[in-house]
This record gives sequence, C-alpha cells and structure tokens, in this order.
Amino acid sequence: MARPIDDKDRAAVKRLHAKGTSRNDIARAIKRSPATVSKIAAAFDPPLKFDRAPQVEAATVVRKADLAARRAEMAERLHDAAERELGKLTEATLYWEWGGKDHTYAQKLADEPIPADRRAIMGVIATALDRSLKLVPPKDDAGAESRSVIGDLMAGLARNYAERHGGPPPECVADDQAAEDDAHA
Repeated sequence: MARPIDDKDRAAVKRLHAKGTSRNDIARAIKRSPATVSKIAAAFDPPLKFDRAPQVEAATVVRKADLAARRAEMAERLHDAAERELGKLTEATLYWEWGGKDHTYAQKLADEPIPADRRAIMGVIATALDRSLKLVPPKDDAGAESRSVIGDLMAGLARNYAERHGGPPPECVADDQAAEDDAHA
C-alpha cells in the first residue's frame, strides 16, 4: 500500500513546480508516481498545471525548420546531380564491347553519347530537377510559392467570388444539376 500524501510531498511539488520542473521529474525527485504528483497538483487552489504546450510548440517549430533546411540541402544536391548529368550530354563517351566467338575486346571513343544514351541522361536530369522542385518549390517575387497559371487564375476567381458573395464559391453547379437529372431519369 502506498504511503499517504503528506505536507512534505505537497511542499516539494509546489517548490519544484515553481522552478518549472516537469511532472515526471517531480515524481522521480519525491519518489512518487506521476499520477500522485498530478493529484497533489490538482488539490492546490488554484490547481497547478503542467502545461507543456509552449515547449511542444517551440520544439515543433525547430523541427520544421530543421526539415526545411534538410529539404533545401537535398534539393541543392539534386540540382548538382542534374548539372553533372547535363555535362555528360556533350562529353566524349567511351563505348566498348566484349565478346564474339574469339572473346575479343573492342572500344571506341565517341565525341558524345549516342541518342539512346542522351535520352537516358535527359531522363535522369528531368527526374532530379522534378524531385528538387517538389522538395523546395520555387517562389515568386513576393515570396509565395509559384503555381501554374491556371492555378493562380482559379485562386483569383475564388477570392473574387468570396469578396462579392461573402463565402466560397459553390462546387460545380453543372455537375450537381447533371447528378440530379440522372437521379430523376
């Protein structure tokens, strides 16, 4: 059976809470369970709270910044890879063969890659650039993420509708009407 809560426990909880100690750290310090510390804290008037929201929010902000930095670094590395591959499109390329009935080796230095290899290199370049742009989308002059012209147009039309009518535009009315017509047919 657990020992009863005494004034020494209450004083320790109050003192450690005032220092900003977490509930679990207080529990370890006074050799009580975290539930007991919560019970002691709740009995005070006003109750003591162990609100970690500010620390969690700060940690989340830091984590998001770290991930954004890592994405930017990875996007830069992908751009570097694309540039290296781009250089290969015009570099001399060594082609070789090994085989035949006499197992002979032959090589030829071409001024640039053959068309099939150029296509493959361009595919690597396109993939690297596509992935880098997905990791870190380009920004427009105002610092906002750049979207397609049609996406910008649709967003502008939706904003205009909302300003004039006091709410978002309805979903496609023509499709709703067609669905109703199908239901009554």
